[in-house]
Amino acid sequence: MNDFNKLIGEDKPTLVDFFATWCGPCRMQAPILEDVKTTVGDKANVIKVDIDQNRELAMQYHVQSVPTLIMFHKGEAVWRAVGVQQANELVAKIEEHAK
Repeated sequence: MNDFNKLIGEDKPTLVDFFATWCGPCRMQAPILEDVKTTVGDKANVIKVDIDQNRELAMQYHVQSVPTLIMFHKGEAVWRAVGVQQANELVAKIEEHAK
């Protein structure tokens, strides 16, 4: 939890994928996030949070469906989406907040 708070509090954007291992769309999102990670490099953190292993964190951020993606910048949630998101859209959102 301390590492999570440290990451989302950084000066660069942190994209968090709240997922579950049993979720089909989450499995579809995983390779897309790998592409995003490769594309943005050090401009942003891209992390995954298993809601079954981190229930309190999921409740804290009102995650009711998976995948839920939340982008944080300097500790604040600046963007949120539910469902599978495409790489180009995610990269554009990261670029927007990486300035």
